[in-house]
Amino acid sequence: MSHAGPTATSPSHGLDGALHLDHYGGGRLPFVSLGGRGVRLRLAERGAATGEPFEVIDASGGYASACLGAGHPAVLRALTRAVADLGYATDEIESAERTRLLAGTIGSGGLWCDHFPPGDYHAAGRNSGSEGMELALRLVLESRYDHRRLRPDPERGGRDLVLAFQGAWHGWTGALTPLLNRRHFRVGLPQVAADGPYGLAVKHLPFGALEPLLEFFARDGERLLAVVVEPIQGDAGLLVPPAGYLRTLAALAAEHGALLVADEVLTFAKTGRFFAMADEHGPIPTDVTVIGKSLGMGVLSTSMVIARRSLNVRPSGAVATSDLRPLTCAVIHDGLRLIEEEKLLERSAELGAQLTELLGREVLDRFPGTYRGLRGTGLLQGLELTEDAADRLRDLRSHIIRAGCYVEFMAGAGRRSHGLPYVFPTMRVAPPLVTSPADLEELVAAIQRGTARFLWDGR
Repeated sequence: MSHAGPTATSPSHGLDGALHLDHYGGGRLPFVSLGGRGVRLRLAERGAATGEPFEVIDASGGYASACLGAGHPAVLRALTRAVADLGYATDEIESAERTRLLAGTIGSGGLWCDHFPPGDYHAAGRNSGSEGMELALRLVLESRYDHRRLRPDPERGGRDLVLAFQGAWHGWTGALTPLLNRRHFRVGLPQVAADGPYGLAVKHLPFGALEPLLEFFARDGERLLAVVVEPIQGDAGLLVPPAGYLRTLAALAAEHGALLVADEVLTFAKTGRFFAMADEHGPIPTDVTVIGKSLGMGVLSTSMVIARRSLNVRPSGAVATSDLRPLTCAVIHDGLRLIEEEKLLERSAELGAQLTELLGREVLDRFPGTYRGLRGTGLLQGLELTEDAADRLRDLRSHIIRAGCYVEFMAGAGRRSHGLPYVFPTMRVAPPLVTSPADLEELVAAIQRGTARFLWDGR
């Protein structure tokens, strides 16, 4: 096969981009990515016959996954080491690289042992956050099944209710759609039966509202099998719960014998600490925690499910080709070591304060007709649109990208119950951990510039 022709830096490669399935109903962005380095991406207008590539600073981090940016030397070294030396061991045999990673994170004296007391937890890997959440749900369901007698567990078998939250996003795969309260993602697809010995129903409550939570547990706590929660709701619009809410939720779940599943796929290493299930009193205990996105250091799509050792799956019931292969473990291990050695989490907390101040002063305050709120923590911030701007979201995003900043938008929780305000689409600003203070100033200036041009063109 000949490889002659336009190079990777050519804005017009002459190939058919429509060969890739369009998940956006014809709404894919009008740009081509040509590559990147550090926190900068090279783009070109899609379909343009002429024109030079242009550079943007990345405020998206590849769906918030590229915590070390593009082309980081530590990641390259890990990949090289893994491909050259580590082989391809599956999960049926112990892998030295896997054991080293898990011992250094959830083992005695491990990096995360304050969240996961050594000896109490074990872990498995999957290809993506969605797959990780599927395994978490599987662990929940298996907890009410008697593997030896092949029947409902006498103590937990009658629990048929899962609590989730309005506006939540836990993935798009079939088993997870019942956790989403948006009809768009569920209608026309098979649903889990709500009755029978293995039936399951899902109740959705407004996130962060304490009174409905207390009422729910008082009424249905004894039926509750599990609670599934994002410590900061991502797709709902970067919604941060009130102080004390998550700890109260954890205490209620424990009191009623329900499992607490924390979806930290998005929040892992984005809030100034590894885990967002924490407060001023320390880590908030969970039964299952799923991490992803940043875990793959921007080069791998991967996730890890960390669960209490009492939770398991029937023999051979959840074997996966991708369960913490040596290459994956090498990238995670070396990436985590870099994050620790360079104190990137501590630094991101400081950068987050700078980002909040800049976005508030230079964007939110300057364009009250376009943005109505700013939320978030660390390098995970959200600018909520006004209703008028939400109707022209695609145009606004294209203007900001052309102005030099690659951003993405979350859907927003929309209409919520119990009198909580409507949440419109929200710009997610989640740059890599290696972003500098100067990069943040450039990033915010580009958002400001793009917003101004959007308003000028829309006069």
